Amino acid sequence: MFSKIKTCTTAKEIWEKLIQICEGNDETKENNLTVAQQKYESMKMKDGETMAEFDERFSAVVIELTSLGKEYSNRELALKVMGALPREWDVKTMVMRESKDLNKLELHDLCQAQC
Repeated sequence: MFSKIKTCTTAKEIWEKLIQICEGNDETKENNLTVAQQKYESMKMKDGETMAEFDERFSAVVIELTSLGKEYSNRELALKVMGALPREWDVKTMVMRESKDLNKLELHDLCQAQC
């Protein structure tokens, strides 16, 4: 990495070069965001996957999206998780939808409540 910044003469130039190296240009960022959004949209709980494993996998995608500038409300995340669960979770998700304020529900709390 040093070879890529050794010609920079100011701290600002070094910083901008490091950002470009680590994050890529605008097109790369947009592509990364698109890929991460596709992962989010296609997220489903896998057969045999525990809620803790699903929570970890889902949280990793949400963190990736957040780092790329995409934010979701608690309600959007809760609805996505509920929609990603298999049919055998339908009764639990229906109870959650009716008994909880999804705008205030944290992802961690939702995943704990589902266990």
